[in-house]
Amino acid sequence: MATTQDDSLIIETVMLAGKIMVENGADMARVDSTLKRIACNAGIDEPKIFETTTGITMSIPRRYQAQVEPITKRTIDLEKVSRVNEASRAFQAHKMTLQEFYNKLVEIDTAAPFFAFYWQLIAAALMGALLVIMYGSSWEDFLPTVIVSALGFSCFYFFNTRFKIRFVSEFIAALVIGFFAVIFVRMHFGTTVNQITIGALMPLVPGVPLTNAVRDLLAGHILSGIARGAEAALSACALGLGIAFILRFM
Repeated sequence: MATTQDDSLIIETVMLAGKIMVENGADMARVDSTLKRIACNAGIDEPKIFETTTGITMSIPRRYQAQVEPITKRTIDLEKVSRVNEASRAFQAHKMTLQEFYNKLVEIDTAAPFFAFYWQLIAAALMGALLVIMYGSSWEDFLPTVIVSALGFSCFYFFNTRFKIRFVSEFIAALVIGFFAVIFVRMHFGTTVNQITIGALMPLVPGVPLTNAVRDLLAGHILSGIARGAEAALSACALGLGIAFILRFM
């Protein structure tokens, strides 16, 4: 039988893996499967694990060990999710010990590479502009959409990293996008306000949360599915209200 110290390390490892995955956009079915696989490979039969978007609880049957891990932030970084999956499969294949696995998770949580701001900015600008062309707009709207997308994403990034209020950041970014889309068309630098606005908004649309909400609901994680759906709906409302405000008063 594992010692109390072993139990504590198992629980800490499982909780850290779950925290990283939930914080970085993994769906609950994947989180549940990964955490149970880790616990079983660590020697726990029938681990009791409960995951939501705001916290994770784990206990070991017939032993006085349990822990709750709160989730206070959520973003999208699927690179970290992928790294946790790779590490868990390496642990399953006995390529590393439990302690080494835990240390690897700490490294992933604190030092996993993330794209620099300028790469995110370039990707957002090009994505918005290319989608405008895909939606049937003329090439005259390509460059204005690049600029508006870049301005909107920069605004969102600035407020979101400093004030940590995602919905307010999205609202202000939508205001900036709508304002410059209208101004550019009035200056004849672009042809269609609607197309430029739609293209520039696309990098901010909560596509991953919406997808995960549907997957969670279909997988039976009702609480997480509803929570993620509500979060995505609030983001969509913030974007829509920002554009509506500009179009109403300009």
